[in-house]
Amino acid sequence: MATFSGSKLDDAEKTPTPAKVAERHPDDTSDDISLDHEVYDSSSVDPVLAKKMALISSAIGEIGMTPWQWKLFFFNRFGYAVDSPAVDREFGRPNKRFAGVALASQIGLLAGAALWGFSADIIGRKLAFNSSLFICAGFVLIAGGMPNYVSFAAMVSIYSAGVGGNYVLDATNLLEFLPVTHTWLVTFMSIWWAVGYTITGLVAWGFMSNLSCPTKSTPATCHRDQNWGWRYLHFTAGSIVLALSVVRLLFIRMQQTPRWLIAQNRDVEAYTVLENLAKRYNRPFTLKLEDFESKGCVLHTEKSRWSAFRLTKHFGGLFETRMLTYSTLVIIANWFIIGMVTPLYSVFLPYYLASRGATIAGLFGPIVAGILVETKLFGRRGTLAIGTLPTMILNLATSTQIQTPAQNVGVSAAITAASNIYYGTIYAYTPEILPSAHRATGYGMCVVLNRVGGITGVLIGSYANVETTAPLFVCASLFGLLVLLSLLLPFETRGKRSN
Repeated sequence: MATFSGSKLDDAEKTPTPAKVAERHPDDTSDDISLDHEVYDSSSVDPVLAKKMALISSAIGEIGMTPWQWKLFFFNRFGYAVDSPAVDREFGRPNKRFAGVALASQIGLLAGAALWGFSADIIGRKLAFNSSLFICAGFVLIAGGMPNYVSFAAMVSIYSAGVGGNYVLDATNLLEFLPVTHTWLVTFMSIWWAVGYTITGLVAWGFMSNLSCPTKSTPATCHRDQNWGWRYLHFTAGSIVLALSVVRLLFIRMQQTPRWLIAQNRDVEAYTVLENLAKRYNRPFTLKLEDFESKGCVLHTEKSRWSAFRLTKHFGGLFETRMLTYSTLVIIANWFIIGMVTPLYSVFLPYYLASRGATIAGLFGPIVAGILVETKLFGRRGTLAIGTLPTMILNLATSTQIQTPAQNVGVSAAITAASNIYYGTIYAYTPEILPSAHRATGYGMCVVLNRVGGITGVLIGSYANVETTAPLFVCASLFGLLVLLSLLLPFETRGKRSN
């Protein structure tokens, strides 16, 4: 059982006394801590916190990649949702084009991102990491037994809330334990989505081909005893996620991240986590507890764990400097637009391609993204643009040039690959540019606005004319805007240490 904890760390609040907070040593210039390798200079906001974060980055870099960090990488991103047209054939839908299940999923993802994201900077990352997948697995299993469309959509919304916590915390946790030489793994981690979808697709193929009503069935002709395929799919997928949740809980034994602990003035615990990691894997570790203590205390004035003031401080921390404000606003705009365009594209394309007898294929874009983000030519921002520019062009090609099923499949696969380059990169880039003390709050806010955009896209797609080419021009225009927004991002994080 893999754990590096030498002693059980108490996650209860350990805020310093006012007298201790006053001992910040603002005039201490005896240390020689370089901030040149950080994404941006945060010393004007809190010089003590900036120096302590730099010490943590140096310590993790000295320890390097250990088997525990590789396990953290491999056991992330296991949450995924399942949906099937067979549900529509059995229960029917209020409207032919009204994607009720898709809307329920977006609402659940929004709620999960808000709950886990906004709370993780207050109570820590560990609770969401350990519990979110159990929520997902449990309600996926329950969803398989639902008797009607409304109850099924409700279960989809709840298990999506569990997945929403995963989106925020998995990337945050992994990044905060990685040396800078391996931060590309956060981008590459998106490959597990594709693995999850592939597993779901294989399970669906096994069940749905023989245990589903015919394609043109209606609720009047499609009876439950003829349509167990989608239920077995949910039972199987839920069981897989549940098993992986147990494995992740037992074999990772997640600790609070040192960066979060430092931001809470819990220097001893942060030091203990790093020291135990180094000792377990016999890695060099020259950091001393005195190195933290000699810097004094970070700005940490919240008195109550759940106070509204404390949450407000975390939101305010995302806008503390002019450049950080600009960066936060641009990355939020990226998230909102990609949230809106994804369901628009997903709603429109099946109708448009269905009239031409084709299906959507997919490729593994995160593999390409994981390579490009570490190149000097592209970096993170260039890779974001590379993911959206071909997607824009291919959307235009879909609306004007596609005539045969083979063309449909080829272009759809290329669009999926290109867009996944963008998705994988933005999921990794976002936590890199957010300050550690407020990272989960900022990431949660981005994902919440992404889901607001998604709900907007689902509603637009539900009432628009999806059988014309005009919506694809709209999607292409939005992807074009994402190219511009990607290039406007101010910070290039390749080779830099997250603050």
